Amino acid sequence: MEVKTLEDSIEKLQWYALRWRIERYFFILKSGCKIEKLKLRTAGSLYKLISIYCIIAWRIFWMTMINRESESLSAKVALTPTEIKTLDQLKPSKTKAKPVLSDYVIKIAKFGGYIGRNSDPPPGNKVIWKGMERLADILIRVEVGMKLVGN
Repeated sequence: MEVKTLEDSIEKLQWYALRWRIERYFFILKSGCKIEKLKLRTAGSLYKLISIYCIIAWRIFWMTMINRESESLSAKVALTPTEIKTLDQLKPSKTKAKPVLSDYVIKIAKFGGYIGRNSDPPPGNKVIWKGMERLADILIRVEVGMKLVGN
C-alpha cells in the first residue's frame, strides 16, 4: 500500500492493529466452534451452521473485549435474564455491590478454567468459550427443569 503522509502511515498502523482482533475472532471460529471439522451433506446446511457459529464467535469475542474495556456496564447488555439468574445461583457474588458485566464474564470464565487470582490478567477468549459451553449446557437443564417443575 502506498504511504505518502504521516496520516497515511497512522491509518495503516491502525488497520494492522485490528489484525489481532480479526485473528482472535477466527481462532474462536476454528478452535472453539470447530467449523473446519463440520461434516454436513449440503452446502446450504453448512452455510446455515457457519452463520450461527459466526454469531456465537462474535458474542464470545465481544464479551472478551468489552470486559477488558469497560468495568461498569450492566450485565443486561450481553446476558439474558435467565443467564444472569443462573450465574447468580451457581456463583454468588461475594460483595454487596451490584454486579456488573465484568463480574459475570469472570463467573463464565471460571466455568472454563479461569482461576481469577489478583495477579491474573483478564480472562481470554478460550476460557470464555469453554465457560459459555458449560453455561449453555446448564441453561438447557434449567429450562427443562423449569418446564417439569413449572417455575
